[in-house]
Amino acid sequence: MATATLGPAGYAVTVQSGRHRLAADEPESSGGGDTGPTPVGLLLSALASCTAITLRMYAERKGWPLTGARVEARLLPDDAGGHIERDITLSGDLDPAQRARLGEIAGRTPVTRIVAEGRKITTTVR
Repeated sequence: MATATLGPAGYAVTVQSGRHRLAADEPESSGGGDTGPTPVGLLLSALASCTAITLRMYAERKGWPLTGARVEARLLPDDAGGHIERDITLSGDLDPAQRARLGEIAGRTPVTRIVAEGRKITTTVR
């Protein structure tokens, strides 16, 4: 569960996720104070971090020599309202088949599935 609390002015929010506290805001160009990533930035961060973690977990289970991963995720505009581009750089003495398999695994991470497949959202206003 995550909770976002908006103060009395501005767009800055305090986000509580479990025992962790984060910040989110809008850039100054949008009227915010730029005190944290935008909500879309947080979504892209979730996708990138989930991808890196899942790849490490998979490589460890297989005993593969993955020594690091850099995952960049960006939202690019298009005629359909935008799409996410993800670029993965793997470190380690991996052979081409292992790299290809990790690319396939990236397409099946939990956050990838949620974003790509979409989820129903129900809302209650109190």
